[in-house]
Amino acid sequence: METKQNFKPKVEIVSDADSLAQRSLEVFISDAEKAVKTKNNFYVAISGGNTPKHFFELLGKAPKSCALAWDKIHLFWVDERYVSPDSKWSNYKLAADSFLDKVGIPEEHVHRIPTEYNDFKEAACRYEQTIRDVFGLEDKQLPEFDLIILGMGPDGHAGSLFPNSYASFDMDDLACVVYVLDEKLNRITLTHPVLCAASHLAVLVSGEEKAAVLKEVLTSEADEVRYPIHALWPVLDKVTWLVDEAAAKFL
Repeated sequence: METKQNFKPKVEIVSDADSLAQRSLEVFISDAEKAVKTKNNFYVAISGGNTPKHFFELLGKAPKSCALAWDKIHLFWVDERYVSPDSKWSNYKLAADSFLDKVGIPEEHVHRIPTEYNDFKEAACRYEQTIRDVFGLEDKQLPEFDLIILGMGPDGHAGSLFPNSYASFDMDDLACVVYVLDEKLNRITLTHPVLCAASHLAVLVSGEEKAAVLKEVLTSEADEVRYPIHALWPVLDKVTWLVDEAAAKFL
């Protein structure tokens, strides 16, 4: 896949973290309504971290969100730390506490990454199989999520794809991959090909601590080993960057 060298990132700058949450909600609702109208289902994958927390809270209480056809929404996770679902480090728990029990999404439409297996490689395979079953995929096919919501770490990582690692680069036929951190929690994450196959991706960036790396990411030559978020450069036309003013101070 060739990078669209002349395509510039689509960056929307909002005033603060609250405005970022509100704009994220608008994107979610718009994409959900469009997908349900056109194909009667909405497939979305969300991330964890501090940035989307307020957005998730809005999902659980905003009238337009509660009015969505949640029975037609399938919810997945971009990545997950290998902890129990009730751990404070769990991305699933963040969503569960914020909105899952406040909207009408069927339990069978909530596809968390399983972390109860002794072998986390088995867990990754189980999650991949869930994705293949829900999307009705054949071997070697990739899912086409309607929306994937990502954050960006202060080191330029996305999902659990971290700098200076070649994990998942050559696994085009896998829907998810195990990523092992030497000194931190093991994780399971969607692979680069799955991210790039999505119809739309929204990257949420908030906080002054990410301002320098955001400028570097948006202006430097693509290098997905150094900045894994650069894996999205071949599909920049499908990526919307939602950035608050603190993170955009150097743009």
